[in-house]
Amino acid sequence: MPLVQAENLVKTFAAGQNVFRASSGRLVRAVNNVSLTIDAGETVGLVGESGSGKSTLGRLLLRLLEPDSGRVRFDSRDVLSASGSELRRLRRDMQIVFQHPFASLDPRMTVEQIICEPMVIHGGESRLNQKTRANQMLRAVGLDDSALRRYPHEFSGGQRQRIGIARALMLRPRFIVADEPVSALDVSVGAQIVNLLRQLQKEFQLTYLFISHSLPVVRYLATRIAVMKHGELVELGATDQIVHSPQHLYTRTLLAATPELRNPAS
Repeated sequence: MPLVQAENLVKTFAAGQNVFRASSGRLVRAVNNVSLTIDAGETVGLVGESGSGKSTLGRLLLRLLEPDSGRVRFDSRDVLSASGSELRRLRRDMQIVFQHPFASLDPRMTVEQIICEPMVIHGGESRLNQKTRANQMLRAVGLDDSALRRYPHEFSGGQRQRIGIARALMLRPRFIVADEPVSALDVSVGAQIVNLLRQLQKEFQLTYLFISHSLPVVRYLATRIAVMKHGELVELGATDQIVHSPQHLYTRTLLAATPELRNPAS
C-alpha cells in the first residue's frame, strides 16, 4: 500500500485573479485529473516548467488547497474527509519546505519561535520539550542552538532554508513536500541543501515529493520522476528510465534543454 495516494485530482483557478484585480472570467485547470502514488521511504521528483501545476499538486496532497474533485489518501486514511482531531494528526505527518527562504520565515519572530510554532499549534508539549526538540532539529540541519535567539534577517539564504527544514521536522513527519527548495539559492548552497535533504531522509526515514524545474537535481535525489505539463502528468517512471529512455515528447524536450543530461552515458 502506498504511503501517499492521489486519484484523479482536479484544481481550477480563475485566470488573472489577484488582490489588485478581478479575474477575467476564464478558468484554468492547474491540475487536470492527476493520479500519483508515493511509497514509504522513496523520493518522487516532480518536474516541469513554471506554471505546469507542480506546486499546486504538492499543496493538494497536503490539503493546503482543496481540490475541485479527486481523492487523497495518506497511509490509507482519507485526507480530504478528515476533520478536527483526525486532520490534526494527519498534519503532524505531512509537512512542507517552501521555495523562498526569505519569504517563508516571519521576520518578527526569533528562530526559536519559528521552529517551535508547529509544536505550539499542535500542543501537548512542555516549553522545555519544545526547546529541546528545537535544539535537536537545529543540530540535524547543521546549525547550533545559538541560532535560537536570533532573527531571520541575521542569516544567509542557505541558513534560512535550513531553519525552514528544521521547522518542518519538528513534528517528526513521515512525508515532506519540498517545493523548489533550492531554486532561490546559489548553486553551491543549493547543492549543500540537497545533500542535507538526502541525509535527513535516511536519518528520519522520510518520504519526499521533491518539486523542481532542475532535472539534474531531481535525478540525484529521486527514485522516480513524474513530469507535468499544463496541469497534466504526462510521464512517470524510474529515474534512469526517464533520463535515458523518455517516452513523451515533452520529457525529451526538457532533457534536450539540460546540457548536463544530454549524453546518456553521463
